[in-house]
Amino acid sequence: MKAWRRSRAIRRVKQGDGRPLQRFRWWQLPLGRALFHLRPSSDGRRPGAYTVDVRHWGNQPGGEKTAHLYLDGRHHAQSKIPAAFPVEGGVIEVATSRFGIKRCHYVTTTGQEHQLVPDPKSGEGRRARLERDHPTVSRIIAATSIVLLVIGVGLNLPQIIGPISQVPPIAENLGTFTSPIHLPPWLNITLALGAALASAERALRLRYHWLLDAGGH
Repeated sequence: MKAWRRSRAIRRVKQGDGRPLQRFRWWQLPLGRALFHLRPSSDGRRPGAYTVDVRHWGNQPGGEKTAHLYLDGRHHAQSKIPAAFPVEGGVIEVATSRFGIKRCHYVTTTGQEHQLVPDPKSGEGRRARLERDHPTVSRIIAATSIVLLVIGVGLNLPQIIGPISQVPPIAENLGTFTSPIHLPPWLNITLALGAALASAERALRLRYHWLLDAGGH
């Protein structure tokens, strides 16, 4: 299944137009643009420098996101996301959630995976620098994100299941469920905002879980 999805993604790749790569601008922080680099390999098997450029907002017709691949600073290819760009020795895979990048890896023909390096000026690059320079603060932030997401899922899931269980076919076959949790609207909104911020923080570290980061796709 993974090979089939990768093959399908490769067929979506379109040739680039050769335009130069634009510099990262400060107003594209924190989640407006993602920029990742893959340097040439030391053994010469991958002589070019690749850059993946994803704009999360704007220039996305029909709500679809597009990944752009640059080779040595020139537009080399583009594809709808999820994307798989064939390069020397493997493919570069790109996938997103609603909150940012959840995968940007170079996968070799032997199956080895290497995450591309985020641009130092990007949100992902700044988050990586925080983790490198202040590991304790980074761990506290990461743990807080997990706590917010677990609380959000634990409190909101029963409230969601209740109305769904009232649907006649479900009620007839499985019975109904009454949630023991009834939160005021302001608290539900607060939890939703906290979960969104937590998922955004995790996206800056390319962390994603289908249940915790339920807002992703």
